[in-house]
Amino acid sequence: GIRTVIAGLNEIYTGKYFSAYGRDNAEKIKYFIKDAIEQWGIKYVMLVGGRQGGVMKERWLTPVRYTNLDDMSGWEKGYLSDLYFADVYKYEDGEPVFDDWDSNGNGIFAEWKGFSKDKLDLMPDVYIGRLACRNSYELNLMIEKIIGYENNYAKDDSWFKKMVVVGGDSWPNPDDPYYEGEEENELALQYMEGFEGVRLYTSTGTLTGPDDVINAVSQGCGFFFLDGHGNPMNWATHPPHDEETWIDGLGVGDMKKLSNENMYPVCIVGGCHNCQFNVSLLNLLKIYEGISEWYTYIYKGETSPECWGWWLVRLKNKGAIATLGYTGLDYFAIGDYEGDGIPDCTQYFSGFLNTRFFKEYANGTEILGETHGNTLIEYITTLDPYNDITDCKTVEEWVLLGDPSLKIGGYAS
Repeated sequence: GIRTVIAGLNEIYTGKYFSAYGRDNAEKIKYFIKDAIEQWGIKYVMLVGGRQGGVMKERWLTPVRYTNLDDMSGWEKGYLSDLYFADVYKYEDGEPVFDDWDSNGNGIFAEWKGFSKDKLDLMPDVYIGRLACRNSYELNLMIEKIIGYENNYAKDDSWFKKMVVVGGDSWPNPDDPYYEGEEENELALQYMEGFEGVRLYTSTGTLTGPDDVINAVSQGCGFFFLDGHGNPMNWATHPPHDEETWIDGLGVGDMKKLSNENMYPVCIVGGCHNCQFNVSLLNLLKIYEGISEWYTYIYKGETSPECWGWWLVRLKNKGAIATLGYTGLDYFAIGDYEGDGIPDCTQYFSGFLNTRFFKEYANGTEILGETHGNTLIEYITTLDPYNDITDCKTVEEWVLLGDPSLKIGGYAS
């Protein structure tokens, strides 16, 4: 087993273990993680607690950090980033120092807007994950689900050796020869030697709606990878070269139909906002902000009871054991602008992270948080998140909703 310390928020804030520092509670937790690295040698951090309601202002059981990166999309000027808690150090003159994600000292964290830009290290120094539980019911359910998963060694079971992949034509431009979702799915399957690919594609007619996904996942699979479009409530994609038609893959309301008890996959989801874990039914009460703003919450799927990625995990006796996805807009590349014969959707932005996760696992990294963290490190060292705003956002918003110390496939007895 893994030696574990459970630290309550009040214990952190009152300095039970280490002196408490920080401008707000999120920073106090980050300083605590720094001290725990240096005093206890910790490797994994699991943040436990999601949103606790709030209408005028969000309330959180465990604090979060929002970035202030404005990609000029008009959709959002910031998003949740748990990477903040993992990127503890930056280096000055070769020496590690605390990285507060506020290098210009103006009190605006992870800022990138015009010429105002914080210099961030971005490299994870611990492996981070979050159980976004909103109540004790969810917490107890997840404790039981994780323990059961790890005690039920499944790596040699036929169900675990299946990988369900779901995709279509994410950018259905008639001049673009690639079906981006399916291209990512295929590359992921190439990495996963020894796994049987269960392909649900719009191009072959094997993806026609949620029932196709429900039936496939209910047969059991070790991994579940969807790549297309999303919001906190739903995931969908397009048939080839048909921008007007949407084919739903799986929505929060569909998940109750799953029947994969004790056969829980690790889910990787490519799609905007599928892991935006701040959503709430309480947003329906915000009509006081005006009809147009109120409708925006509905249109964006932000009135979901909980986000798609977490809802899939917190289901009892079904669903996934963990979900990795994006808390904000998910950017993907199109075409083959390099002319190297490789679709750019697999080489850049979310397509890089989604597919390299499977490469990392295939190379022998079986602890979930390490697979997640090492994939981030490969992205940071291969692409350019320090100078490209979209690369930076892609790294910051990729979240693990699950136990970072989880042994994928469980432990052999």
